[in-house]
Formats: sequence, C-alpha cells, structure tokens
Amino acid sequence: MRRAFVSTGLALLLAALLMPTAATAQTASANESTSADAAWQKNLTAWRTQREQQLAAPDGWLALVGLEWLKSGVNTLGSGASNTLHLPAGAPDRLAVLAVSGMSPKDTVVQLLAPQGGFPSGFTLEGHAPREGTLTISDTHPSTMAWHGLSLVVLERGDRFVLRIKDADSPTRTGFHGLQWYAPDPAYRVTARWIPYASPRVERIATAIGTTLELPAPGVAEFLLKGKVYLLEPVLEGDDTTHLFFILRDETSRTTTYGGGRFMLTGLPDHGLNQPGALVLDFNQVYNPPCAYTPYATCPLPPEKNILPEAIEAGEQRFKP
Repeated sequence: MRRAFVSTGLALLLAALLMPTAATAQTASANESTSADAAWQKNLTAWRTQREQQLAAPDGWLALVGLEWLKSGVNTLGSGASNTLHLPAGAPDRLAVLAVSGMSPKDTVVQLLAPQGGFPSGFTLEGHAPREGTLTISDTHPSTMAWHGLSLVVLERGDRFVLRIKDADSPTRTGFHGLQWYAPDPAYRVTARWIPYASPRVERIATAIGTTLELPAPGVAEFLLKGKVYLLEPVLEGDDTTHLFFILRDETSRTTTYGGGRFMLTGLPDHGLNQPGALVLDFNQVYNPPCAYTPYATCPLPPEKNILPEAIEAGEQRFKP
C-alpha cells in the first residue's frame, strides 16, 4: 500500500511540475503564431502601399495616355494634327522625328532625329540634352524621351513598334484616390507543391491588343484551396529569373475584380526551378494588370489553364477612378 501511495504521489508531483511547462509551451506557440500573423499583416500593408505609390508615380500606369504605332520610314512626333504620332495638347507642335529602318523586327533600327528647326527647349533624352542617334528598344531599359511631364519610350510589340506616352498631368493620375482591396485573409496564403517540367516549355500568351508573347514556363504549382486541388502555371518575364509571374483569372472577374484577369508575383521554389519543392502563393497580393487603369496598355491575358473555377476573394478589386 505504501509503495502504491508513494508511486501515486510521485506521479501527481510530476504532473504538477509538467503542467506549467506544457501550458508555457502552448502560450509560446500561440505568441509565435500571433507574432507571425502580425508580421504578415504588416508586410502586406507595406506591399499594398508601395503598389499604390508606384501606380501614382509621374511615370506610373495611371499616367499612360497614348499608344501610337510606328510605320516604316519617317514618323513625325508632336501635338500638331499633321504629325504621324500624336501628343497631348500643350506639347510642341513638332517635338521630334522617329525614323524606322530594317527589313524585319530583328534588324530594325529606330533613330531619333531633330525636326526642322531643331529639338524644342525642354526636350530630353535619358535626362540629358537630346542628340540624334539610335534608340534602345527594351521593355526593361528603353531609351526614355521626355518633355516637361511627358515621358516617351519606343517598345516592340509582336512584329511592330509602338510609342508609349505617359503624362504626369493625366486626370486619372491627378484624381487618384487609392485602390480597392479585399480584407487580408490568411486562408488565401497557401503553400503549393512545385512540379518542374522535365524539359523547358515556351507558352504562347495572347495579349489585349491581339499580339502574342512567347514566354518560358518552367513548371506548375499545385495547391489546395477550399478543399479542392488546383494547378497554376507561371512564366518567366523578360530577363527576370528571380520571380515567377502568374497570369490568372477566377470567378470574381464576373463581379468584383477586373474582367481581364489579375497578376501575381512570387519568389522561386525552395529547391529552385528545376527540382520538386514548395512555393508560397499569397493571393492577398494578386493585383490588376495595367489594362485595368488605361486602354493604352498591352497586357497579357490568362491562358486557359490558369482560369480557375473558384472565387478568389483576395487581393486587388476593380479599379474605380
């Protein structure tokens, strides 16, 4: 009897000693979870603020006011009605001349030339006094021409070239009062399984202006959302090999989000692009393409495989000027 009593007493004593430890561990775990949630919310708020600032910048998407297609040969540029390429009222009647030469897009050269009488005062090329010569055609670092609040670059779209015109005084920009967002929801932050393709693929992505982009697709992300399994295929955009670019559409495009779909950028999978691994998809950071703010953008459209039969009630909602 005495042994049983002693054993029972020791068990009770051990339990009493362990109970605070278990409770402390549970409290610590809860505190860590709360701290992680707070950090996630803080980072998400900072990301959304930065996005709005980028959109509203003098050369942001809200400033895009024109898209003028270049023809082979001489293209005059200015606000005058007789010009080939037209600028907003208030710009010089003749700002510059863009000369396009070459037999195919691969060997085409676009040159900046002075109009009759020379370049007008205030016109700059890469922030300096302009000089005649060949322009750099690139989505990432194109030659930038400017006159006061106007910013001008030449880009390649399909087998053609286009002049993109941004105006810092655009009413869409000056009247901007913020974006509409779904409330943050951690349920839309999921860990996906990364499944790399055995060999590289190139996806043909249609755009809003009828051209086609050919972008490398390294694999697919498989994830569970609301009890269902889905696949999304990202592409690599331009020279950026540090992020995955998702072009997607879901059921909210019929009601509360932009009808043409939305975008999402993520980091790379934990074991790189070529090995199976894990990838975090935070749909709270899904955002609108430039076409949601201006009719002059050339946005890629979601491929059929990235149209989800699910309402993703997270991220950016429809733009309301």
